Amino acid sequence: MGKLSKAEKKINYDAKLCKHLDEYGQILIVAADNVGSNQLQNIRQGLRGHSVVLMGKNTMMKRSIKIHAEKTRNDAILNLVPLLVGNVGLIFTKGDLKEVKEEVAKYKVGAPARVGLVAPVDVVVPPGNTGLDPSQTSFFQVLNIPTKINKGTVEIITPVELIKKGDKVGSSEAALLSKLAIRPFSYGLVVQMVYDNGSVFSPEVLDLTEEDLAVKFASSASNVAALALAISYPTVVAAPHMFLNAYKNVLAVAVATEFSFPQADKVKEYLKDPSKFAALAAPAAATGGAAAPAAAAKEAKKEEPAEESDEDMGLGLFD
Repeated sequence: MGKLSKAEKKINYDAKLCKHLDEYGQILIVAADNVGSNQLQNIRQGLRGHSVVLMGKNTMMKRSIKIHAEKTRNDAILNLVPLLVGNVGLIFTKGDLKEVKEEVAKYKVGAPARVGLVAPVDVVVPPGNTGLDPSQTSFFQVLNIPTKINKGTVEIITPVELIKKGDKVGSSEAALLSKLAIRPFSYGLVVQMVYDNGSVFSPEVLDLTEEDLAVKFASSASNVAALALAISYPTVVAAPHMFLNAYKNVLAVAVATEFSFPQADKVKEYLKDPSKFAALAAPAAATGGAAAPAAAAKEAKKEEPAEESDEDMGLGLFD
């Protein structure tokens, strides 16, 4: 079989992408900066069975998506087009989005600090023996790293922040980290956005638990109820409070006037004869009061045998 031409490769790629768009409703848009082919192959193997990783040129992917949207009249997939910026790829999946995201995060590989790279994290050189001979002290002097000679080798005295996040790696920093065998960076596919049947959202949403959602829902319901009560606008969450407030107002009018209704009659009765309040409170007080003597009696019973045993043994206070 001969080698495929560029046109044939494009046709095959377009067919593959359109097939995945039809079969999968969930897609992770991932950044693939500094990810090697071997690493990508390992990720594909780890996701095999429920997910497919597809890389390609952004222009080709955008064109295929737009044409496929026109053919199928599925405008929802057009939400993917603005997300195809930079070195990105697509992970089509039928599995749980959170689990797929966590699986992808496992495949990170340590990498050296190459000259010109933008540091994704702060790089700190730890104190301790470097194993380098004293002739290598020039590297440390250029970078203002305090050192001393200990047993014929260079030793770093204090931890030093060599590179800050967002800075470019210089030749001196790269050479020093290489000599110290420090691989400060780690790279892998990073989930940037999530597409779920037309909806696009940040991957942080996948980390929310049911408890987090319940708290957010309760907080939102409380805010809606407070606003509805303030402007006297009835809503489902505000209705119970409105009915309760209305009942309190009607009850206050009934108590202050001759107007009455069954619920107000009971309140008026208590107001006329406050002793009935005491009658209601008496059973609770009696229950609580009886508990204390009973407990005291139990303690007394526990102490009595100890005193009797002392007397039986013939032990007096001054013996």
